[in-house]
Amino acid sequence: MEIMTIRWKSVKVVTFALFVITTLLFNSYAQENSPAVQAEDPVAKSIVEKADLVRFPSEGFQVDVNITNMQAGQPGEVRKYRVLSKGNSNTVVMVTEPASERGQIILMKGRDLWVFMPDVSQPIRIALSQRLTGQVANGDLARANFAADYNPRIVRTETIDGETYQVLELIAVDRGVTYQRVVYWVRHKDNWPFKAEFYSLSNRLLKTCKYENFQMMEGRARPTRLVMEDALKSGEQSILEYRSMKLRDLPDKVFTKDYLKKLE
Repeated sequence: MEIMTIRWKSVKVVTFALFVITTLLFNSYAQENSPAVQAEDPVAKSIVEKADLVRFPSEGFQVDVNITNMQAGQPGEVRKYRVLSKGNSNTVVMVTEPASERGQIILMKGRDLWVFMPDVSQPIRIALSQRLTGQVANGDLARANFAADYNPRIVRTETIDGETYQVLELIAVDRGVTYQRVVYWVRHKDNWPFKAEFYSLSNRLLKTCKYENFQMMEGRARPTRLVMEDALKSGEQSILEYRSMKLRDLPDKVFTKDYLKKLE
């Protein structure tokens, strides 16, 4: 009886040891594969917030976006969208061209995203990081809220063509955002975004973006042309052109599933 008791105690000790080892290994893996957490940097946060306001108004607005996908340096497919946005957390993206896809609508509430198809009765849940067209992800068009989605820090200052830029590293607050890491150049004197590099969870460079052709839209100069280029496939890029921006009073009901069929 004593031998059996000793053996049973030994089995329990071994089982407990295996449990502890497994738990430690799992926690170690989870930590290694989770986005790094950065301490709050109020100066960097302020820069990113100001750059967000350069790109888009904080009020409700409407803007039309033409996206031209390029391959091997040659223009290809052109797609057109109308974006309604309010406060960077509520967005509707409507396909206006091609005509065959007109009626498709993307709805964003916070970081939750759905696509509504004319021939499908129920909305389909999609991810911000999922590709919309060419080099453009859903989140590039539906959610341009770097200040809320990333913890930034200033890593260095660079001088480019006589202008001083703050270079920031942005680490995703969680895995639900469009990119896990962004390196972001912002002009020091006026907080104009200059360019960005977007990285995956494995820290692989996915694509670069340049902010160009600043023009006055709704009270301030904003980038009206974005060039997104694939980091691995030379010559593959998407050019986003923003036009006809106007402020709009957009009540909260606009950003509901039931209201979408009323949008034109």
